[in-house]
Amino acid sequence: MWVILAGLGALAVVTGWLPSEVAYDIGVTRAAPILGFLVAVTVLAELADIAGVFDIAAVWCARLARGSTLLLFGLTAVLATVTTICMSLDTTAVLLTPVVLALTRRLGLAPLPFAFLVVWLANTASLLLPVSNLTNLLALQHANTSTRAFAAHMVIPQLVAVTLTVVYLGIVFRRHLTGSYAAPEPVAPADRLTCIACALACGGFAVAIMAGVPPWLAATAAAAATLAIFALRGRKHLSWTLLPWRLILTTEGLFLTVTALVHHGLGDLLVRWSGGSGARTTAVAAAASNLINNLPAYLAMETAVPQGNPNGIYPVLLGTNIGPLVTVWGSMATLLWAQRCRARGVPISARTFATIGIIGMPIVLLGTWFALPGR
Repeated sequence: MWVILAGLGALAVVTGWLPSEVAYDIGVTRAAPILGFLVAVTVLAELADIAGVFDIAAVWCARLARGSTLLLFGLTAVLATVTTICMSLDTTAVLLTPVVLALTRRLGLAPLPFAFLVVWLANTASLLLPVSNLTNLLALQHANTSTRAFAAHMVIPQLVAVTLTVVYLGIVFRRHLTGSYAAPEPVAPADRLTCIACALACGGFAVAIMAGVPPWLAATAAAAATLAIFALRGRKHLSWTLLPWRLILTTEGLFLTVTALVHHGLGDLLVRWSGGSGARTTAVAAAASNLINNLPAYLAMETAVPQGNPNGIYPVLLGTNIGPLVTVWGSMATLLWAQRCRARGVPISARTFATIGIIGMPIVLLGTWFALPGR
């Protein structure tokens, strides 16, 4: 996929289908801080995973639940929500999924309820902070608003989205969430100091974001701290494979390709479909996300909102963040999650995913829409 998207983006620029000044604006001016954040937060999350932060958190949840499967489901929801909000939905999908699946196997529990819980919350819990989703970072640029204002506007919708997600999936998988299990023994990190340092770096990153530090700068500082501790105590884990270069090329290719399509009429079409209505904008954004993926859907839908209009961008984010729960290609996080599930011996078909999403997604989206201030 990355080869195709990177090639399409390059072709649009080389052939002049996307004017050079527009390509520079979207591919460099707007993309640079986004890609810088993406690299830094990926390095931070990968090193925190190597240090054992996510494994320890998952086992801690299992011990805190005291053998109750239902309570473990709730605590896993808290862990997935916090991970998504503070470290992005891709971190939840890529790093938390295998940890949770390994834990369910260790405890003898059905993996499906926990797998769906993780991926749904990777999407629906990505409303609160700019760092939770790349679409949020783009929206922050477009709306020219602050992190605090963004979070203040989204806090109630975020609470509603997470609550409805957990309740809906709890009802769907209720037969698997009864009974109990034997609480696992505590997990000791390979290097206690490195684990503590990585956990503090993750926490400091979240605090810095809430304090209004630019996301790329906060992520870079946190990643630098984890790189420093690994350079001192775990140099063997440092390699170029930590850099998500395929994801970078995919994202840049999407930026350029979708901008070219918008430049040649797609933006005007979406503006007509949304009709200036917040509800219709959310619906169109959700449908587009399931058809073509939420990041290009956001880039295209953004043109329907005047620049500097924060209230107009929030309905788009509801559609692009919560909407892609019907197709497995609706968000990059879901695609990555599906790969991790298959690798762990838990294959989930597109039909199964769609069957659960086609009913639940409209419920969560509608409930969150009604909770959106100034809709």
